[in-house]
Amino acid sequence: MQFIKTAFWVIVAVAIALFSKANWAVAPTYSGYIPVKLWGDIIVETRLPILIIFAFLLGLVPMWIFSCVTRWRMRRKLASTERALASAMASTPSGSTETSSSQGTS
Repeated sequence: MQFIKTAFWVIVAVAIALFSKANWAVAPTYSGYIPVKLWGDIIVETRLPILIIFAFLLGLVPMWIFSCVTRWRMRRKLASTERALASAMASTPSGSTETSSSQGTS
């Protein structure tokens, strides 16, 4: 499974590098910068690959954090349930399960 994860991230990194190389400067007459109006009179000129990577991360990072938090909460719930089950199993007498099964075979 670790190999598949690594291969996936290598493919993503290569795709991003190829996209960035192809779109860094398209033509000699084109500067390669895209104006982005933030608010008021503030305009930031940035390259297309940086803009797309930033937009991708803007969508990815919150969902990744939400996924990590959900997994953490589920692990805590599972550990709590396992502890409760272990304490319940430890508190039941071992002979009570045998007597209930032997009573039904009379």
